Amino acid sequence: IMDKFRMIFQFLQSNQESFMNGICGIMALASAQMYSAFDFNCPCLPGYNTAYSAGILLAPPLVLFLLGLVMNNNVSMLAEEWKRPPGRRAKDPAVLRYMFCSMAQRALIAPVVWVAVTLLDGKCFLCAFCTAVPVAALGNGSLVPGLPAPELARLLARVPCPEIYDGDWLLAREVAVRYLRCISQALGWSFVLLTTLLAFLVRSVRPCFTQAAFLKSKYWSHYIDIERKLFDETCTEHAKAFAKVCIQQFFEAMNHDLELGHAHGALAVAPAASATTSPLNGAEEEREKLRGITDRGAMNRLLTSWHKCKPPLQLDQEEPLLNNGWAGEGARPPRKEVAIYFSKV
Repeated sequence: IMDKFRMIFQFLQSNQESFMNGICGIMALASAQMYSAFDFNCPCLPGYNTAYSAGILLAPPLVLFLLGLVMNNNVSMLAEEWKRPPGRRAKDPAVLRYMFCSMAQRALIAPVVWVAVTLLDGKCFLCAFCTAVPVAALGNGSLVPGLPAPELARLLARVPCPEIYDGDWLLAREVAVRYLRCISQALGWSFVLLTTLLAFLVRSVRPCFTQAAFLKSKYWSHYIDIERKLFDETCTEHAKAFAKVCIQQFFEAMNHDLELGHAHGALAVAPAASATTSPLNGAEEEREKLRGITDRGAMNRLLTSWHKCKPPLQLDQEEPLLNNGWAGEGARPPRKEVAIYFSKV
């Protein structure tokens, strides 16, 4: 079973986009389940119905959106790329926009599901707009002019609460509930249609008009992600080698101190010397993994340099080239001209 979980985890790590889509789908289902388990209790008061309904409609989607961003591993990468010093590598705003839009699109799935389910259910809309029901058209309109405005608002605010509603003589509660739920469901399906069309336009139509810019932004966003992962893996490998060599040196020093503290004969020393030949080869291999960074200060300088001055995105060139010209400072270096003569003898 553990091998199967390990294979699934490795697959999800290698397919990060599929993994994030799965997380967004789970969050969307969780948001729908949360709403079904949520106990909606309208206060049924004229001054509180709208505020309560607005909070239920807007606060959970905001929380779900923030959770979607927090669970995305690219948030820290975007913040790091946005705040890093330019150094020798300029920052591309198009790449940053592409990364943010990709994260925002996935994070918006769960909030959209919450808003759609809330509108289709109709309880929130009923609580918010129960005081705006046209009594003259749906109820006994002849009694409306004789009622003060506060009393009318108090009666209509109790429409969502059947146990305390006492205005059937003015407006049948079932009529008002059906009227408001019909409008809420119409708004809900319209919201679903508009978000679906917008998602289709963003995902399908936009790359067709800006294909070159879209491909560039997609490529360099993937490059930043892969570069960060490889740098983390290299740092992890270096840290393991550094720790292993440090521990080996500590044990060797302790062994040397013990040998000096105890006077042994030549027969006792000889096996120890022969036994230390094999760990030396392993120590040399670990030292090769250190890549010349063998102390704490050098490693700190390397990490600081990586943050402040990342290498330019031009391989096998000491100075960057711009088009076909020289982009470095100072005079252009002289070219080496070589003449080759052929002779037929």
